[in-house]
Amino acid sequence: MGENLQKTLKESIEFEGVGLHNGVNANLVIRPAPANSGINFKRTDVDDEKNLIEANYKNVNSAILCTKIENLYGVSVSTIEHLMAAFYLEGIDNALVEIDAPEVPILDGSSFDFVETIRSFGTQEQNQSKKFIKVLKKVEVKNGDKYISIEPLTKDLIIDFEIVYKNPLIRTRRKQFKLSNGDLTSIYNSRTFCLYEDIDQIKRKGLAKGGSLENAIVVKANKILNDSGLRNRDEFVSHKILDCLGDLMLSGHRIFGHIKTSQGGHQLTNVLLKEFLLNKSNWQLVSFDEKAKDNKDNSYLRPIAANA
Repeated sequence: MGENLQKTLKESIEFEGVGLHNGVNANLVIRPAPANSGINFKRTDVDDEKNLIEANYKNVNSAILCTKIENLYGVSVSTIEHLMAAFYLEGIDNALVEIDAPEVPILDGSSFDFVETIRSFGTQEQNQSKKFIKVLKKVEVKNGDKYISIEPLTKDLIIDFEIVYKNPLIRTRRKQFKLSNGDLTSIYNSRTFCLYEDIDQIKRKGLAKGGSLENAIVVKANKILNDSGLRNRDEFVSHKILDCLGDLMLSGHRIFGHIKTSQGGHQLTNVLLKEFLLNKSNWQLVSFDEKAKDNKDNSYLRPIAANA
């Protein structure tokens, strides 16, 4: 995480694909954006005065099976988490995401295409320091046997994630992710998944209209229905970590902290962000000291005056 300066794309990148839940084909363009502008979505199929949606936890309208953000005019975009995770993993601070439909294309069900394409097109540094959210106090949210917490950690992000399923193949699995570890392929390459017996119920809710074995792992009893099987042995829990990263990006900055969760998901992560960020005694906005550029040790952080 030792990069001092904010980052955007070198040039615009285009994607096209179907929405997982609405089944609608969408064209998406990620464009470079000015420093300090953050991540914003623009619905190009909606009137210009109402079509901008800031990618912010306060704008989350729904977090059932995906993350959906909405602006004051009721204009929304959903299933943003895999793209937001790609921004997190690739260090993108500023981007404008133009889309002509209400749902981001699911592509292969992971962040793989987003990450690899961003890498192939390249990124560029901007003349403003990156800002990080430094955790000052532990905050925990519980919902029955589900919980998520965040606590202080120096200059890194750790996500300790546990999933608990009755399914004999998925079972209980736990993985600890550390952002500074380097090779994050197993995270961004991990696909969304569901149980075969849940498909009818999901579709009765009007969701998963674009779902297929091309963009999701389907598990039936102790068998994976996808011919290619799993991409890695921890793919189920790794995808949950990927979703968590995408939702954390809605904080507006990357986070220095240690997150622990059991049976977490979009809803629980969003509740944690609200509990954590709305109380400004829980955190501090910091940046790398500019002097660190001339020093091999980029570890010195300085607080930023505006805690916002």
